[in-house]
Amino acid sequence: MKRVLIISYYWPPSGGSGVQRWVKFAKYLPSEGWQPVIYTPENPELTTVDHTLEDEIPPEAEVIKTHITEPYGLYRKLFGGGRTASEGEVNPINSQKKTFRQKISMLIRGNFFIPDPRCLWIAPSVKFLKKYLKGHPADIIVSTGPPHSMHLIAERVAHATGIPWIADFRDPWTKMFYFKHLGLGPRAEKRHRSLEKSVLDNADAIVAVSPLVQEEFQAMTATPVELITNGYDEEDFDQVVEPDGYFNITHTGLFASDGNPEVLWKVLADKCASDSGFAGMLRIRLAGKNDKEITGSIEKAGLAANLRDVGYVDHQRAVREQKSASLLILPLRKEPEYRATLPGKLFEYLASGRPVLGIGQTDGAMARIINSTKAGVVFDWNDKISIKKYIDICWDRFNSGTLNAGTGNIEQFSRKALTSRMAALMDSLIDKKKQEK
Repeated sequence: MKRVLIISYYWPPSGGSGVQRWVKFAKYLPSEGWQPVIYTPENPELTTVDHTLEDEIPPEAEVIKTHITEPYGLYRKLFGGGRTASEGEVNPINSQKKTFRQKISMLIRGNFFIPDPRCLWIAPSVKFLKKYLKGHPADIIVSTGPPHSMHLIAERVAHATGIPWIADFRDPWTKMFYFKHLGLGPRAEKRHRSLEKSVLDNADAIVAVSPLVQEEFQAMTATPVELITNGYDEEDFDQVVEPDGYFNITHTGLFASDGNPEVLWKVLADKCASDSGFAGMLRIRLAGKNDKEITGSIEKAGLAANLRDVGYVDHQRAVREQKSASLLILPLRKEPEYRATLPGKLFEYLASGRPVLGIGQTDGAMARIINSTKAGVVFDWNDKISIKKYIDICWDRFNSGTLNAGTGNIEQFSRKALTSRMAALMDSLIDKKKQEK
């Protein structure tokens, strides 16, 4: 087998979509003739834990771990978050109001730890990998970020060894929504942009997960930018789930305060007040890590009796929640940069076969896919009239047993198909390198 060195901060037992992308690639790469070799920290900050993902790692995979030094223990104390990473906010770097102590902590994080607090792992990782690769050669290097420190490790190792390198961006860098909230000084911002440009220009290929992000990156560099989205694993959806009979409006995964769909809660509260049958059947199911503003807003709307907050669940349980939903909701964060974002859960929502109510930019990347697959609808955050009409339609179809979603052309988003595309990209870079020699 050819060997691909994958540099990733996130790896099981860590949970979440950032882990799933490369766990799923690793799962199917051996069938494409590639052995995955994962380099990851032995002591990372675990915001979520999902041991079921460890079962996805193929026996062919080699996992290498080294110690990482991170400032997050002190950071959380200053920031006012939980005592451990799992107790903190979903995403503290957003537009929500901050205390003075939180603002100071963010200024330190943004201006002194560039590009991110994992930067202390760059130099020791480069030293370790250069030595490791002498005895254990790899055919190609892949770095996946954020954290973007992973790209800086790969850049130095690729420069030292001449091994082809793919920079996989699960999210943008300077065009990410929280970049403007970091409180960067001119020198720090210039440094971020310089490092980003260096990665884009020096990688042999760039991979983006959204067509709009692909366009943004391609405008910044001559390096080819490929589109390989996130996806769904067909094997995850083989499990049979029996509906519980309730009208379940479900959200899975992270639910941040700046993505709170308050208009939706108002619509549901009004319908409960006017329709006792709906009130008795409605269940708002939240399966994941939620900011307290989300549940507080639902309770404030008078829907506490309808709320079922099951907390963080492993990936297999999340899939069951998706398949048993009557309606899946996918609100985007209220940030203009989110127009380019494709949330990882979108593709699993598509695979569930349940209708999707998206809330956010109606001309964004998410809306394009939901519309093209006929999986549901996307409305603006404040479009109360349209949201109300759609809830009424879904409720009527639920009662008549006809509430389903379209699944047009979703096979392109299967993990097997996406892995084939990634393997083809890696093969092409190796062939190009041979021709140059």
